[in-house]
Amino acid sequence: MREDVRARYADERLPRYTSYPASPHFSGAVGPGTYADWLGDGAGAASASLYLHVPFCRSMCWYCGCHTAITQHDAPIADYVALLRREIDLVAGHLPGAPPVRHVHFGGGTPTVMAPDAFEGLVAALRARFPLEPDAEIAVEIDPRTLAPAMVAALGRAGVTRASLGVQSFDPRVQEAIRRRQGFAVTAAAVEGLRAAGVGGINLDLIYGLPHQDVGSCLDTVRQCLTLRPDRLAVFGYAHVPAFKKHQRRIDPAALPEGGDRRAQAEAIADALTDAGYRRIGLDHYALPGDPMALADGAGRLHRNFQGYTTDPAGLLLGFGASSIGRLPQGYVQNAPALRAYADRIAAGGLATVRGHALTTEDRLRAGLIEAIMCGFAVDAGQVCRAHGREAGPFLAALPRLPALLADGLVRREGDVLLVPGDARPLVRAVAAAFDAYLGTAAALHSRAA
Repeated sequence: MREDVRARYADERLPRYTSYPASPHFSGAVGPGTYADWLGDGAGAASASLYLHVPFCRSMCWYCGCHTAITQHDAPIADYVALLRREIDLVAGHLPGAPPVRHVHFGGGTPTVMAPDAFEGLVAALRARFPLEPDAEIAVEIDPRTLAPAMVAALGRAGVTRASLGVQSFDPRVQEAIRRRQGFAVTAAAVEGLRAAGVGGINLDLIYGLPHQDVGSCLDTVRQCLTLRPDRLAVFGYAHVPAFKKHQRRIDPAALPEGGDRRAQAEAIADALTDAGYRRIGLDHYALPGDPMALADGAGRLHRNFQGYTTDPAGLLLGFGASSIGRLPQGYVQNAPALRAYADRIAAGGLATVRGHALTTEDRLRAGLIEAIMCGFAVDAGQVCRAHGREAGPFLAALPRLPALLADGLVRREGDVLLVPGDARPLVRAVAAAFDAYLGTAAALHSRAA
């Protein structure tokens, strides 16, 4: 692929396609009443997943794109945990019968800033209201810098099976530029402690495209990570959106690598990880061959949700906490992002939903095409269209972006099957965008395609 073609698509601002439509297209037309009705309909799912958002950190990392608040005090966190427990009861009360739960994910922020006994109590509250399967995955996002031994022990007692540790970069210069000082020894101690406590699945998160990063510093970080032999690594490109995340204005844009340098970093990391025996999965994940994600990818059972690539096939995702997003068979719901608004709604005994999206037949068709291309770099459009009562030929002919993608080599077409060639896979979001009927109305909120 010509470099000018690659650069043109890489510079596009596009959704990550962890949902369709993407969350900027949700509206206030879906509120707490709609959510209650959808829950009351029984949700219609054979299994469920739970996501709990804990929007607190001890310090702000300047690259961060999450909904989080900074506190050095424990009282606000304890108050918030009490609200989460109240919301769990409220949501469960609207369900006529909760389906079995196979996946639970604690995201943040930093979920492990809560007190160890509060975390154990929260997991116990989930088990009391939802039928967690004996082998359910319980995953927690962790900042190794604030992980105390007492919390490590609590995670083990609570049955946590997987931990995702933020690393980003071990380069001291990069760490200074993003205000996240984290030595390798701190991370290694966290991994060792978690494994000793029985948390068997270890994920590490890396970022490329950060200020002052180059290929050499990326590879040095990878080499250090490999000594820990994590089960999975997620490798994300830094999304610089200072208009949306004001703390990112403290990052010098002149220190950010250019597009070609970003792509070189991403591919150098990919080569190093695959050479070390990891399977490259989708756009940004890597897993050891025996890991459940690698097995799901090999069997064509990979999925995508708000946490990115997942083995979770559940049709019902219940979100708890400020800004959390849930997915039901009928559509998406999102809680109030602001802590005060979320707290007021839950304290008043109501659901915290402030916006969402009711899925149409057209949405479901396009969502199926997007998930297939994002997960497997190929989609049988004929099969997906027939499942939604459509003919693939006229549908594909009406896609305005598809001819250019074909001409530029990002897609090959074999009948009704669309395939993304190997050299175009880093640009798969640009291909997924061909199916996006909402594209272009919220570009400023999205990250670069590569």
